[in-house]
Amino acid sequence: MRRAATDVHPRCHEHAAIYFDLAIERCRQAGFRKIVLRGDTDFALTENFDRWDDDSIEFFFGIDAMPNLVKLAEELEESAWKPLKRRRSDLLQPSKPRRKRPNHKERIVVENEYQNKLLVGESIAEFEYRPGKCNRSYRVVVLRKQVSVTRGQQKLFDDTPYFFYISNANPRRKSSAAIVFGANQRCDQENNISQLKECALAAPLNDLVSNWAYMVIASLAWNLKVWSGLMIKPTGNAEQTKEQESIKRQIVRMDFKAFRDRLMMAPAQIIRRDGSLVYRLLSCRPSVDLLMLIDANVRRPLRT
Repeated sequence: MRRAATDVHPRCHEHAAIYFDLAIERCRQAGFRKIVLRGDTDFALTENFDRWDDDSIEFFFGIDAMPNLVKLAEELEESAWKPLKRRRSDLLQPSKPRRKRPNHKERIVVENEYQNKLLVGESIAEFEYRPGKCNRSYRVVVLRKQVSVTRGQQKLFDDTPYFFYISNANPRRKSSAAIVFGANQRCDQENNISQLKECALAAPLNDLVSNWAYMVIASLAWNLKVWSGLMIKPTGNAEQTKEQESIKRQIVRMDFKAFRDRLMMAPAQIIRRDGSLVYRLLSCRPSVDLLMLIDANVRRPLRT
């Protein structure tokens, strides 16, 4: 079954529903039969939940910690809470882990007696909740953090902030923890926005139309960078597959400046021969392996 995860970050909250509907239509036209909508608290458009649910569209959004939701969370029995464990994927771990460096920032915070918040633990629970603009109830997953607030070596107090996520996902297919992890990921769109903002603020132009064109060019370049990583299909034995998965993740999450400097700006000699071009790399550095892996995976689907 083909599945699409759609993350929308429009400029105006009022236009969010339009952008979501356009994204849904495009995914339907592309042949996707299952569509998942995700977003932060600003895009929990409760007036559209029933319509999306009737259309078999799965969604999970962050939702503001409103007083009524906090009250419902506090009234839950302690047996309803389960510890949440965030496991770092083995694919993100380097093959030869480096020695852990000393945490100088933490030392400075303690020495200067700044107020410091330390995460002690996390637990999750869920309950049914019907938003005011909906005609049916949906799952609300609540994440409770145990935070210790200190100043220097002195402990001040313990805090328990709540974070809420609303979803229509089937509990048999998606657990409470999966909803939290999925809502936290959101396809790295925050990284995308940060990169595009950096390009917009540095645009060497003096009118809105030119800046718009500059932003379109920058977004296309960013998309090419992401797709070059997404097109990598890990192959080989278990160790090779693990290493290629790590490289794929590294490229997708890489800042565009780093991608440009490490991969696109590789010094090379272009030699024109009879009916062909030869690219002769003039330096050997770790990024060359990444470039060769991208080239091998991009050429493969183009030939078939």
